[in-house]
Amino acid sequence: MVIERVARAKINLCLHVTGQRDDGYHLLDSVVAFAEYGDVLTFAPAESVSLSISGPFGEGLSGAEDNLILQAARCFTRKSGQGAAIHLEKNLPVASGIGGGSADAAAALAGLSELWGLPLPDPELQLSLGADVPICVAGRPLRMRGIGEVIKPLEPDRPFDMVLVNPGVSVPTPVVFKALKDKSNPAVTDEPDKGWINWLAQQRNDLETPAIAHSPVIADVLTALGQTAPALCRMSGSGATCFGLYDSAKAAQDAAEHLSARHPDWWVQTTRLTT
Repeated sequence: MVIERVARAKINLCLHVTGQRDDGYHLLDSVVAFAEYGDVLTFAPAESVSLSISGPFGEGLSGAEDNLILQAARCFTRKSGQGAAIHLEKNLPVASGIGGGSADAAAALAGLSELWGLPLPDPELQLSLGADVPICVAGRPLRMRGIGEVIKPLEPDRPFDMVLVNPGVSVPTPVVFKALKDKSNPAVTDEPDKGWINWLAQQRNDLETPAIAHSPVIADVLTALGQTAPALCRMSGSGATCFGLYDSAKAAQDAAEHLSARHPDWWVQTTRLTT
Protein backbone atom coordinates (compact mmCIF):
# COMPACT_ATOMS: atom_id res chain seq x y z
CA MET A 1 0.00 0.00 0.00
CA VAL A 2 1.38 3.36 -1.08
CA ILE A 3 -0.38 6.55 0.02
CA GLU A 4 0.06 9.89 -1.75
CA ARG A 5 -0.63 13.37 -0.42
CA VAL A 6 -0.20 16.77 -2.05
CA ALA A 7 1.29 19.42 0.24
CA ARG A 8 -0.57 22.33 -1.31
CA ALA A 9 1.02 25.77 -1.44
CA LYS A 10 -0.39 28.04 1.28
CA ILE A 11 -1.27 31.49 -0.03
CA ASN A 12 -1.70 34.50 2.25
CA LEU A 13 -4.28 36.50 0.30
CA CYS A 14 -3.62 39.22 2.86
CA LEU A 15 -1.46 39.33 5.99
CA HIS A 16 -1.79 41.94 8.74
CA VAL A 17 0.65 42.06 11.65
CA THR A 18 -1.43 43.23 14.61
CA GLY A 19 0.98 42.91 17.55
CA GLN A 20 3.83 41.03 19.19
CA ARG A 21 3.75 38.93 22.35
CA ASP A 22 6.29 39.15 25.15
CA ASP A 23 7.77 35.83 24.02
CA GLY A 24 8.54 37.30 20.59
CA TYR A 25 5.76 35.65 18.60
CA HIS A 26 3.98 38.02 16.23
CA LEU A 27 0.19 38.28 16.22
CA LEU A 28 -1.27 37.96 12.76
CA ASP A 29 -4.59 38.38 11.02
CA SER A 30 -4.52 36.69 7.64
CA VAL A 31 -6.84 35.31 4.98
CA VAL A 32 -5.34 32.03 3.80
CA ALA A 33 -6.20 29.78 0.88
CA PHE A 34 -4.50 26.82 -0.77
CA ALA A 35 -3.39 26.16 -4.33
CA GLU A 36 -3.99 22.88 -6.11
CA TYR A 37 -0.25 22.75 -6.89
CA GLY A 38 2.29 21.69 -4.30
CA ASP A 39 4.90 19.20 -3.14
CA VAL A 40 4.00 15.50 -3.40
CA LEU A 41 4.61 13.07 -0.53
CA THR A 42 4.29 9.28 -0.74
CA PHE A 43 4.20 6.85 2.16
CA ALA A 44 4.88 3.11 2.07
CA PRO A 45 5.00 0.61 4.96
CA ALA A 46 8.46 -0.06 6.40
CA GLU A 47 10.06 -1.25 9.62
CA SER A 48 11.48 2.20 10.40
CA VAL A 49 10.86 5.79 9.36
CA SER A 50 13.00 7.17 6.54
CA LEU A 51 12.84 10.16 4.20
CA SER A 52 14.13 10.54 0.65
CA ILE A 53 13.89 13.74 -1.40
CA SER A 54 13.75 14.57 -5.10
CA GLY A 55 12.17 17.22 -7.31
CA PRO A 56 13.20 20.54 -8.87
CA PHE A 57 13.75 22.18 -5.46
CA GLY A 58 14.98 19.11 -3.61
CA GLU A 59 18.69 19.80 -4.03
CA GLY A 60 20.32 20.82 -0.78
CA LEU A 61 17.42 19.68 1.40
CA SER A 62 18.29 17.26 4.15
CA GLY A 63 16.45 14.19 5.34
CA ALA A 64 18.08 14.60 8.76
CA GLU A 65 16.12 14.27 11.98
CA ASP A 66 15.34 18.00 12.17
CA ASN A 67 13.32 17.84 8.94
CA LEU A 68 9.72 18.85 9.69
CA ILE A 69 8.39 15.72 7.98
CA LEU A 70 10.34 13.49 10.36
CA GLN A 71 9.35 15.70 13.28
CA ALA A 72 5.72 15.15 12.23
CA ALA A 73 6.28 11.38 12.28
CA ARG A 74 7.50 11.63 15.87
CA CYS A 75 4.16 13.19 16.90
CA PHE A 76 2.53 9.73 16.67
CA THR A 77 2.65 7.03 19.32
CA ARG A 78 3.27 3.94 17.18
CA LYS A 79 4.15 0.33 17.74
CA SER A 80 7.64 -1.09 17.43
CA GLY A 81 8.36 -1.93 13.80
CA GLN A 82 5.62 0.40 12.58
CA GLY A 83 7.51 2.66 10.21
CA ALA A 84 7.22 4.36 6.85
CA ALA A 85 9.35 4.98 3.79
CA ILE A 86 8.51 8.60 3.00
CA HIS A 87 9.42 10.29 -0.25
CA LEU A 88 9.17 14.03 -0.86
CA GLU A 89 8.97 15.42 -4.39
CA LYS A 90 9.88 19.05 -3.75
CA ASN A 91 8.04 21.14 -6.35
CA LEU A 92 7.75 24.41 -4.39
CA PRO A 93 10.60 26.88 -3.94
CA VAL A 94 12.20 26.80 -0.50
CA ALA A 95 11.81 29.74 1.94
CA SER A 96 9.39 31.38 -0.44
CA GLY A 97 6.40 32.54 1.63
CA ILE A 98 3.99 29.80 0.55
CA GLY A 99 4.28 27.52 3.56
CA GLY A 100 6.22 24.71 1.92
CA GLY A 101 7.73 23.24 5.09
CA SER A 102 4.50 23.54 7.06
CA ALA A 103 2.48 22.10 4.17
CA ASP A 104 4.91 19.16 3.99
CA ALA A 105 4.51 18.55 7.73
CA ALA A 106 0.71 18.70 7.46
CA ALA A 107 0.71 16.27 4.52
CA ALA A 108 2.98 13.97 6.51
CA LEU A 109 0.55 14.01 9.44
CA ALA A 110 -2.36 13.14 7.13
CA GLY A 111 -0.50 10.46 5.20
CA LEU A 112 0.98 8.76 8.24
CA SER A 113 -2.36 8.87 10.06
CA GLU A 114 -3.88 6.87 7.21
CA LEU A 115 -0.89 4.54 6.80
CA TRP A 116 -0.73 3.67 10.47
CA GLY A 117 -4.45 3.82 11.22
CA LEU A 118 -3.85 6.36 13.97
CA PRO A 119 -5.70 9.61 14.75
CA LEU A 120 -4.14 12.92 13.85
CA PRO A 121 -2.14 14.48 16.70
CA ASP A 122 -4.10 17.11 18.63
CA PRO A 123 -3.93 20.75 17.45
CA GLU A 124 -1.52 21.75 20.23
CA LEU A 125 0.98 19.15 19.06
CA GLN A 126 0.46 20.24 15.46
CA LEU A 127 1.17 23.82 16.51
CA SER A 128 4.45 22.73 18.12
CA LEU A 129 5.70 21.87 14.61
CA GLY A 130 5.08 25.42 13.43
CA ALA A 131 2.46 28.16 13.56
CA ASP A 132 1.20 27.35 10.06
CA VAL A 133 0.88 23.57 10.47
CA PRO A 134 -2.70 23.46 11.88
CA ILE A 135 -3.74 25.81 9.09
CA CYS A 136 -2.20 23.49 6.49
CA VAL A 137 -3.89 20.48 8.13
CA ALA A 138 -7.24 22.26 7.69
CA GLY A 139 -6.34 22.80 4.03
CA ARG A 140 -9.24 25.09 3.16
CA PRO A 141 -9.87 28.85 2.90
CA LEU A 142 -9.82 30.38 6.36
CA ARG A 143 -9.04 33.39 8.46
CA MET A 144 -6.13 32.86 10.82
CA ARG A 145 -5.50 34.99 13.89
CA GLY A 146 -3.22 35.01 16.91
CA ILE A 147 -0.06 33.02 16.22
CA GLY A 148 -2.04 30.59 14.08
CA GLU A 149 -4.21 28.98 16.72
CA VAL A 150 -7.45 30.91 16.04
CA ILE A 151 -8.95 29.59 12.81
CA LYS A 152 -12.26 30.48 11.18
CA PRO A 153 -13.36 28.69 7.95
CA LEU A 154 -14.31 30.99 5.07
CA GLU A 155 -16.45 30.52 1.97
CA PRO A 156 -15.08 32.43 -1.06
CA ASP A 157 -17.82 33.74 -3.30
CA ARG A 158 -16.22 32.06 -6.35
CA PRO A 159 -13.15 30.05 -7.35
CA PHE A 160 -10.04 31.77 -8.67
CA ASP A 161 -7.39 30.81 -11.18
CA MET A 162 -3.93 31.88 -10.16
CA VAL A 163 -0.32 32.39 -11.21
CA LEU A 164 2.49 32.01 -8.69
CA VAL A 165 5.80 33.77 -9.37
CA ASN A 166 9.08 33.49 -7.49
CA PRO A 167 12.16 35.39 -8.73
CA GLY A 168 14.58 32.81 -7.36
CA VAL A 169 15.55 34.51 -4.10
CA SER A 170 15.12 33.22 -0.56
CA VAL A 171 13.78 35.67 1.98
CA PRO A 172 14.44 34.72 5.64
CA THR A 173 11.19 35.15 7.55
CA PRO A 174 12.84 36.28 10.84
CA VAL A 175 14.76 39.02 8.99
CA VAL A 176 11.56 40.37 7.40
CA PHE A 177 9.64 40.41 10.68
CA LYS A 178 12.56 42.09 12.46
CA ALA A 179 12.67 44.81 9.81
CA LEU A 180 8.94 45.56 10.14
CA LYS A 181 8.84 48.99 11.80
CA ASP A 182 5.28 48.93 13.13
CA LYS A 183 4.20 45.69 14.82
CA SER A 184 0.70 46.89 15.76
CA ASN A 185 -1.39 47.44 12.65
CA PRO A 186 -5.16 47.39 11.97
CA ALA A 187 -6.82 43.98 11.66
CA VAL A 188 -8.48 42.56 8.57
CA THR A 189 -11.98 43.91 8.05
CA ASP A 190 -14.79 41.35 8.28
CA GLU A 191 -15.36 39.35 5.11
CA PRO A 192 -18.44 40.00 2.96
CA ASP A 193 -20.87 37.43 1.57
CA LYS A 194 -19.85 38.47 -1.95
CA GLY A 195 -17.38 40.78 -3.63
CA TRP A 196 -14.29 39.00 -2.31
CA ILE A 197 -11.87 40.60 -4.77
CA ASN A 198 -12.91 44.13 -3.81
CA TRP A 199 -12.69 43.18 -0.14
CA LEU A 200 -9.25 41.60 -0.49
CA ALA A 201 -8.00 44.60 -2.47
CA GLN A 202 -8.76 46.76 0.58
CA GLN A 203 -6.48 44.61 2.75
CA ARG A 204 -2.68 44.38 2.58
CA ASN A 205 0.43 42.39 3.37
CA ASP A 206 2.34 44.26 6.07
CA LEU A 207 5.50 42.30 5.26
CA GLU A 208 5.74 43.50 1.66
CA THR A 209 7.72 46.65 2.43
CA PRO A 210 10.44 45.00 4.56
CA ALA A 211 10.62 42.05 2.15
CA ILE A 212 11.16 44.41 -0.79
CA ALA A 213 13.82 46.26 1.20
CA HIS A 214 15.63 42.91 1.60
CA SER A 215 15.04 41.73 -1.99
CA PRO A 216 14.06 44.60 -4.33
CA VAL A 217 13.31 42.13 -7.13
CA ILE A 218 9.99 41.41 -5.36
CA ALA A 219 8.82 44.86 -6.47
CA ASP A 220 9.75 43.90 -10.04
CA VAL A 221 7.61 40.75 -9.74
CA LEU A 222 4.61 42.71 -8.48
CA THR A 223 5.00 45.24 -11.29
CA ALA A 224 5.26 42.47 -13.90
CA LEU A 225 2.20 40.69 -12.48
CA GLY A 226 0.27 43.95 -12.45
CA GLN A 227 0.90 44.33 -16.18
CA THR A 228 -0.98 41.06 -16.91
CA ALA A 229 -4.37 42.48 -15.82
CA PRO A 230 -4.99 40.32 -12.73
CA ALA A 231 -8.04 40.80 -10.57
CA LEU A 232 -5.57 41.06 -7.67
CA CYS A 233 -1.84 40.63 -7.17
CA ARG A 234 0.14 40.62 -3.93
CA MET A 235 3.09 39.04 -2.16
CA SER A 236 2.35 35.92 -0.10
CA GLY A 237 3.66 35.47 3.44
CA SER A 238 7.11 36.94 3.99
CA GLY A 239 8.02 36.52 0.29
CA ALA A 240 9.45 36.23 -2.17
CA THR A 241 6.60 34.41 -3.96
CA CYS A 242 3.87 36.67 -5.34
CA PHE A 243 0.52 35.72 -6.83
CA GLY A 244 -1.99 37.01 -9.33
CA LEU A 245 -5.68 36.05 -9.31
CA TYR A 246 -7.48 35.84 -12.65
CA ASP A 247 -11.04 35.48 -13.86
CA SER A 248 -10.36 32.41 -16.01
CA ALA A 249 -7.86 29.62 -16.60
CA LYS A 250 -7.05 31.13 -20.02
CA ALA A 251 -6.26 34.52 -18.53
CA ALA A 252 -3.96 32.86 -15.99
CA GLN A 253 -2.25 30.78 -18.68
CA ASP A 254 -1.76 33.82 -20.92
CA ALA A 255 -0.26 35.73 -17.98
CA ALA A 256 2.09 32.86 -17.14
CA GLU A 257 3.29 32.59 -20.74
CA HIS A 258 3.87 36.36 -20.87
CA LEU A 259 5.86 36.33 -17.62
CA SER A 260 7.91 33.25 -18.53
CA ALA A 261 8.85 34.70 -21.91
CA ARG A 262 10.10 37.95 -20.39
CA HIS A 263 11.63 36.50 -17.24
CA PRO A 264 12.87 32.98 -18.05
CA ASP A 265 14.87 32.86 -14.81
CA TRP A 266 11.73 33.25 -12.65
CA TRP A 267 9.66 30.32 -11.40
CA VAL A 268 6.16 30.75 -12.85
CA GLN A 269 3.36 28.29 -12.11
CA THR A 270 -0.32 28.32 -13.05
CA THR A 271 -2.72 26.76 -10.57
CA ARG A 272 -6.11 27.28 -8.96
CA LEU A 273 -7.22 28.07 -5.44
CA THR A 274 -9.01 25.18 -3.78
CA THR A 275 -12.39 25.97 -2.23
